[in-house]
Amino acid sequence: MSLATSNGVPVIKGRSAGQEGKFLTFSLANEEYGISILKVREIIGMMPIRTVPQTPSFVKGVINLRGKVIPVVDLRLKFGMEELDYTERTSIIVVDVRGGADNFVRIGIVVDYVSEVANIKAEEVEDPPTFGSQLNTEYILGMAKIGKGVKILLDIDRILAVEDLSGLDLGF
Repeated sequence: MSLATSNGVPVIKGRSAGQEGKFLTFSLANEEYGISILKVREIIGMMPIRTVPQTPSFVKGVINLRGKVIPVVDLRLKFGMEELDYTERTSIIVVDVRGGADNFVRIGIVVDYVSEVANIKAEEVEDPPTFGSQLNTEYILGMAKIGKGVKILLDIDRILAVEDLSGLDLGF
């Protein structure tokens, strides 16, 4: 981390700097993750997902949410985890991701279950550990130490980069 000043006031710059705030936490394969509550539009239960041909396996399809067609991505599959049958606890978190040129795209992400909204303080967040050059951790904002556990704070804009999904003809 580096220390800079803005109008004479020290400002901490680093990967986990500025990661203080409220995060919606959820579970995938017995691991806890969090995304900024500011990115979350709503949380809904599972509903019928219409598949779209010739899309990557992690794109489950689209849903009709109050007249809006929203693409749905299964985060388990996006992260290379084992696919599981959906249960009554499985949820879709509807998020707004950066679409370029100051616009946002609404996307649903399927998670095992939603846990809570956690208020995370800056001192509870550390940079992600380095795993060497083999593993890309750019989508991780930081690691939040809460109690005896760790929650992985995700940069949902990087995970669901619209450029990666724009060729799928899902309305972006």
